[in-house]
Amino acid sequence: MSKKRASGEGNIRKRKDGRWEGRYTAGYDDTGKRIIKNVLGKTQAEVKQKLSAAIAVSQEIDLTRSEDFTVAQWLNTWYELYAQPNIRLSTANRYELMIKNYAVPRVGKIKLNKLTARDLQRMYKNLMEKGRTHVGKKSPPGLSSTTVHSLHLMLHCAFERAVRERLIVRNPTDDCIAPKIRKVEMKILPLESMKAYLDAAAARDVLPMFYLELVSGLRKGELVALLWSDLDVETRTISVSKQYIRNPNGECVLSRPKTETSVRQVSIPQSAVDLLIQEHNKHPDNPYLFPSPRTGEMYHPDSVVKLHEKILKDAGLERIRFHDLRHTFATTALQNGVDIKTVSNMLGHYDAGFTLRTYTHATRQKQDEAAETMGNFMEQIM
Repeated sequence: MSKKRASGEGNIRKRKDGRWEGRYTAGYDDTGKRIIKNVLGKTQAEVKQKLSAAIAVSQEIDLTRSEDFTVAQWLNTWYELYAQPNIRLSTANRYELMIKNYAVPRVGKIKLNKLTARDLQRMYKNLMEKGRTHVGKKSPPGLSSTTVHSLHLMLHCAFERAVRERLIVRNPTDDCIAPKIRKVEMKILPLESMKAYLDAAAARDVLPMFYLELVSGLRKGELVALLWSDLDVETRTISVSKQYIRNPNGECVLSRPKTETSVRQVSIPQSAVDLLIQEHNKHPDNPYLFPSPRTGEMYHPDSVVKLHEKILKDAGLERIRFHDLRHTFATTALQNGVDIKTVSNMLGHYDAGFTLRTYTHATRQKQDEAAETMGNFMEQIM
């Protein structure tokens, strides 16, 4: 009986067409049959070099499985087995959307072990230029740098798992240049505009909702998910333990907040408590703090955004995003002496350092005031 050739063993011969060929055993299939691969070259030295490299690669990957996956098949497998069971719902929904809408249509048919950094770089460029699936009148055709960067990070995780399972030798994202995140200019509702804004909200009979937003900085999904039972009248606090988010199918579902630190108790002023009591008295049998007047159910987050835009228009104010009301709360609190740790806790940020980096403009003013105070103190000493 002939000796079984070891995995990776190869030989070189000259073909009839004049080229040199190197053949090697890359592994064995499920029946024990050898998997034979070859390399070609013009000279024996060239083939010897290629053969050595090919054997090295074959020893690093499992060829019996690496040929089984396209990029689409691997991303779906990775998502179902490794990602979805271990991440929060909002992140899972975002991953599913990025796989389905961005990655699969562009690189999904490529064999996983043939995917290159250049393939990914072309995809990133295409997404930045014309990747948006629904383009509105005011929306650019391309995705934001933040979205494409998030896709890059997700793909890195997915392909790193493929490396660990010996399906590919190297993670192709390691050789990519990920888009640099361009910060969106932060806007806030100026102090002198707040009364006009709140008056316009009152005229639309939604003052309690938007007053609460300005004194708490809740995310829109957290705001609409509030129940009457989440308000503690005695301690003047709001319990934030859930949020309303959209899944990849466009449906809105209840989920836990963005991070574990987002589950929190937020203190609010007595004036906000009084407004919330007045709001509840309008619909005492409804469990929601802000039920939709049309359905009696939970407000859709997009409906709140549209309300916000109408309020700005009614008040004759410059357009800002609803999320900028959250920035308004944080900036106003910091500029009026609330410490960074307290503001961070109220916003539900994962650490105070993130809050500090985000609101440098607000803390800069307090540093200037501190410098002036120290200057006055030192002048008295001198």
